[in-house]
Amino acid sequence: MVDSPRQGESNGRRQRLDVTVPPSGTGCVECLATEDGWWFNLRRCAQCGHVGCCDSSPSQHATAHFKETGHPMMQSFEPGEEWFYSYPEERKDPDGPDLAPPNSHPEDQPKPGPAGRVPDDWESRLHPK
Repeated sequence: MVDSPRQGESNGRRQRLDVTVPPSGTGCVECLATEDGWWFNLRRCAQCGHVGCCDSSPSQHATAHFKETGHPMMQSFEPGEEWFYSYPEERKDPDGPDLAPPNSHPEDQPKPGPAGRVPDDWESRLHPK
């Protein structure tokens, strides 16, 4: 376990990241649990490995995970992206701890995804940045 580089606090305690925890899967946990859920980009919780969809996605499950758990840091789960985001500091950072692999969803997985669920008008359904 390592201290969060952002020293996020929850309930008065410093957050600890278990860098040995693998990601929860290759797609957004909550979107995959529904018949019509889909995402634009994926984010991985640096503390517990939960994979959720980004804030541009219709359901914004990564931020919902932070609000429910207080886990302060997430990493992009997109191929070729290794940046982290600190919710308490509202700051993107290129550096963070080395998390257990894999560090992204499979490169052949479509974006947006998952395959077969993305509506034709998906671009009009994204949340602005």
